[in-house]
Amino acid sequence: MKNLQIKGIITPILTPMNNDESINEKELRIQINRQIESGVHGLFPLGTNGEGYILTKDEKKRILEIVVEESKGRVPIYAGTGCPGTRDTIELSLIAKSIGVDALSIITPYFAAASQEELYIHFYEIAKVVDIPIILYNIPARTGNSLSTDTVGKLSEIENIAGVKDSSGNFDNMLQYIEKTKGRDFSILSGNDSLILWCLAAGGDGGVAGCANVFPKNMVAIYENFILGNFEKAMESQDNIRSFRNCFKFGNPNTIVKTAVELLGYSVGKCRNPFSKIPEAGMEAIKKVLAENKEKGIE
Repeated sequence: MKNLQIKGIITPILTPMNNDESINEKELRIQINRQIESGVHGLFPLGTNGEGYILTKDEKKRILEIVVEESKGRVPIYAGTGCPGTRDTIELSLIAKSIGVDALSIITPYFAAASQEELYIHFYEIAKVVDIPIILYNIPARTGNSLSTDTVGKLSEIENIAGVKDSSGNFDNMLQYIEKTKGRDFSILSGNDSLILWCLAAGGDGGVAGCANVFPKNMVAIYENFILGNFEKAMESQDNIRSFRNCFKFGNPNTIVKTAVELLGYSVGKCRNPFSKIPEAGMEAIKKVLAENKEKGIE
């Protein structure tokens, strides 16, 4: 079950939208090919950057159909299927499996607080029913629930729970995930773009990189240079995104990312309301960073 190589730079691909907030299917196909041609190692539709939190079940199904069809098996597809409840998560996960995704990325339940025992049972029940690789998704700032290092250690013993994406921003937490799962066929991915190189250096496997929607080749270079043993070049690529990430102070990070991709000339539209507003100072900051990075050849 764990024979899928979960590694490298995986793009949480954004969901292009038309002015009426319907899915822009043509542009989604363009973004899929743009990412794959830039060398990314996987695509993750329906994540935070893909606005999975605000899409209907039918929209999610259609997006997965397009991503699987357009990618044509060139890279693994990790579908974001986490819902607040276990039953709904299983239902969406089975739909994703039937469409042909390679793995699932399942966020912790959100809004209502859950104990570690409840979180363990949640993922155990899903893994028992949906027999494809599952990547746990820890992002406590957004969900209010955090997967403890002990819980991840226990879950890693389940055959088809194959990895964890840690978006806590707490490097020690990610280190302990690595320590608790050492010696197992289990992947550790950084969900914080600024920690990808450090995750790799500590024995992790890569990152789910929102910035890859904007600078896919640069993000791939972090991983590829690290694997080649060129830490200095990898560090250069890691540092290249600092100025862009500094723009996140102006709004929701995935709103900043989607706005930047639109400014690059792609018709991805805005995030679905109400998560679509950036102050003028933020727009100017994004434009300035994009112009500076273009001059430096960062793409």
